[in-house]
Order: sequence, then C-alpha cells, then structure tokens
Amino acid sequence: MSESDSGDAEFDEQPAALGVKVGSTRTVVSAGDAADPNVLRTLTCLATYEDALTGEEHVLYGEEAATEYPDRVRYMLRSGLPEDEETTDLAKTFLEEFARSNGLPEDSVVVYAIPTIDNEVGLERLSEIIEDGPIGERLVRSYPESLCGAVPALGDGLEAIEETFVAVNMGSTNLEACAYRRGEQLAPFSTGAITGTEVDRRIANYVEEETQGRVNIDLTTAREYKEEHADFVDYEPFSDIIQQPGGGTYEFTIEDSVMDAVDEYVDDAVDEVANVFMPELANDYMKIYQQALDNPVVLTGGMACIPGVVDEFEGRLSDELERDVEATTADDPATAAARGAHRIADRLVELNEY
Repeated sequence: MSESDSGDAEFDEQPAALGVKVGSTRTVVSAGDAADPNVLRTLTCLATYEDALTGEEHVLYGEEAATEYPDRVRYMLRSGLPEDEETTDLAKTFLEEFARSNGLPEDSVVVYAIPTIDNEVGLERLSEIIEDGPIGERLVRSYPESLCGAVPALGDGLEAIEETFVAVNMGSTNLEACAYRRGEQLAPFSTGAITGTEVDRRIANYVEEETQGRVNIDLTTAREYKEEHADFVDYEPFSDIIQQPGGGTYEFTIEDSVMDAVDEYVDDAVDEVANVFMPELANDYMKIYQQALDNPVVLTGGMACIPGVVDEFEGRLSDELERDVEATTADDPATAAARGAHRIADRLVELNEY
C-alpha cells in the first residue's frame, strides 16, 4: 500500500472521506456517509468533440461518451493500467471531468483501490494519475483492490483488516488471488489469462457459432449480454434483434452461448486458484494457508456479480482441494472495492491520519 501527503496547507474543517476504484471498464466512487454511502459509477471512457459554432474542444465521459461517440470513445485503462503517456493524460482528464461534474471535494482524504499487477511502470503511471488528481488534497492512500472489496463482505466495519483470509478478485482484465493477514498481503498472484474480458470474447464467438454465422456481436454487446443474462441460479434463454445489411431485421435466440462462456470461466478460475495460487501459498505460509481456509474465501470484482457464482465457485473449489471451503462476497461486488476504500478513508479521518 502507498500514500502521499498532499501539502502543508492549514484547514479549518474536517476533510471528506472518499473511496475510489478506477477500473478498466467502470469507475466507482463512494462518498458521503461511509455507513450509508452515495455510490457514483460510470464507464471509464472519454471522448472529445469540437463545438460546431466556436471550434472549442469539449470533453464527454462515461455512458454519455460511449453512447454519443462509439466510433471514437477511448477506454484508457483497458489493460487495467495506463499503458503510455497518452492514456495517462486521458485518465487524468477523465478523473477531472468526473470529479467536477459530481462535485467531489478537493478537501478530502481519498483511498484508492488498486489492482495487484506485476507492472511497475503501469503502477507508477497510475500513482501519477492519483497524486495529480482533483481530489485528495489532505491525503491519498492506495490499498489492494481485493482487500478493499473484502471489507463490505466480512462485516459492517473494518473487520477484514483484522482477519486472515484469501481473496479472489474476478475482474475484467485480471484474475487476482491473495492471502491477507491483518491487512498484510501474502503471496499475491495475478494472471491476465482468465478475465471478464476474455469471457466477453468467448460469448461473441459462441453467439456466432450458435447462430450459424448469421450474427456477429461486438465485445460491448457481449459484455451487456453477460451482465444482463448470466445467471447460475435461474438462467433463461433470451432473444435479440439485429439490423441486416440491405434492410430488414433478424431476430435470434441465445440458448447456450452466455452460460457456456461463464461456466468455462469459473472452471478456469478455480483451476488457477486451486492448482497455482494455493500450492504457492501453502509452500510459503503453511499455517496461514490452513488458517485462511478456515475462513470464507472472499470473491470480489465484476464477475462475482453473476447470480449463483459464489456457490459454484465454492463447490468447485471444495472438490478441487478435496476439503470443504466456504466462499462469500459483498452484497454488490461491483461497488464493494470503492465502498471498502471509503470505510478505510473514513477511519483515517476519524484517527486524524492526514
């Protein structure tokens, strides 16, 4: 975890506490009362356009940018981190616009939930975006995303900071696993081979196969199919309509494509956690391994939002490890990291740690 003090200015009032998760697909900010937060979310994307009358350049972000300018909208963190100076600058502009339009306070203590990725240059760029950002004038700190996401899953306060457990972050750009001992990261693991984005690609391919090549969907549509229809508890086939070249429409029904893709994802994630991460953890920290698996494995990230995925993960991991394993997640995994970061920021304010 890291921190930066944001200056020596004197302040008369207590700063606001904010929790922030800047994700590859969505950005979430948790503000207000940490016990009952105001959660803001938007797509992590940006588009610019020129004013037809003045020639002045204007900026749109989030859903508005994606809807109005799908041909040139930029998702600047598609790989999870900024890849170069251009995407770093775009991410700074995105945060400035988001903070301004939502009235986020400069006078604030901000905790960012950041990914566990072995990419020093990318993480340095992310730190630059955070530290140069429009919020966090009092203090900025960064904590692992999976730890922040575990906070709402393990209690109403900061119980997760006192526990020993394993967290698995099922995100768009990485599958991450880590053991935590009183907030300390042990044996962090990350792979870009098993991701929510790869599920979107599989859905697109499977839709083409299922419709005998008559339907080709883009990754955005595939993600929407996943988010709206994937369900291990009560999945139902669904229909959609496309415009055909030359005129007319074509209605089609999806029976298997979405669930085949997410089912394979859970198998792959369990295999990676059980047969790569867990042996490494046991080899380096045998007692921690045993203690952690006596507690629930916490699932975080967007893929943890799929109804029934916790039970599926729990059952398959138990079978693979040949022992009973319990899994859990927060009530809204998509916003859990920001809400957990908010609680940490709120505690830092209470302790005057700024």
